[in-house]
Amino acid sequence: MEEQLEEAEEYYAIRPNKTQLKKDIAVTHKLAEEIVSLSSTQLTELALPLDVYTAAKAAAGMSQRGARKRQLKFLTGLLRNNDLEEIEGKLAKIKSQSALAVKEHHLLERWRNRLLEEGDQALSSLLQEYPNADRQQLRQLLRNAKKETEMGKPPKSARLVYQYLKELFSEVPTK
Repeated sequence: MEEQLEEAEEYYAIRPNKTQLKKDIAVTHKLAEEIVSLSSTQLTELALPLDVYTAAKAAAGMSQRGARKRQLKFLTGLLRNNDLEEIEGKLAKIKSQSALAVKEHHLLERWRNRLLEEGDQALSSLLQEYPNADRQQLRQLLRNAKKETEMGKPPKSARLVYQYLKELFSEVPTK
C-alpha cells in the first residue's frame, strides 16, 4: 500500500502544470505568427526544418481565416518539437537587421533631402564626413535633380543621388 502511494506521489510530482503548458503553447503560437509574417527571403534565412518551413509557407499563402488558423495550430505543434531558443535567436537577428535597414534608409533620405534643399552648404557637411565622396558627380546629380523638379519631370536624378549616397555610406569613412 505504501509503495502505491509513493508511485502516485511521484506521478503527480512529474505531471506538468496545465497552466504552464497553455502559456508555453501561447508563446509558441505567437512565434508561429511572427514566422508566418516574414517575407520569403527572411523565412529562408531562418533555416527551419523542412516540415516547419513548408507549414509556414502554406500558412503565409492562406487568406481564409479558418484555414489559416488551423495551419497556424499545426505549425505551433511542429515548432514545439524543435529548439525554440535557436529559432527565436535567428528571428531576433532578422528583425534587428530589418530595423537597421529601415534606419539606414531614413538616414539616406534625410541626407538626400538636405542636399536637394540646402545645396552647397549640405554638400560641404557631407564632404567633411565623407572626404572620399566625388564632389563633381554629386553637384551634377543635384543640378539635374533641381532641373527635373523645376520642369516637373520624374525625379530620376534624385533617385541617383540616393543610390550614390547608399554606395558612399556603405564604405567606411576615412576620417
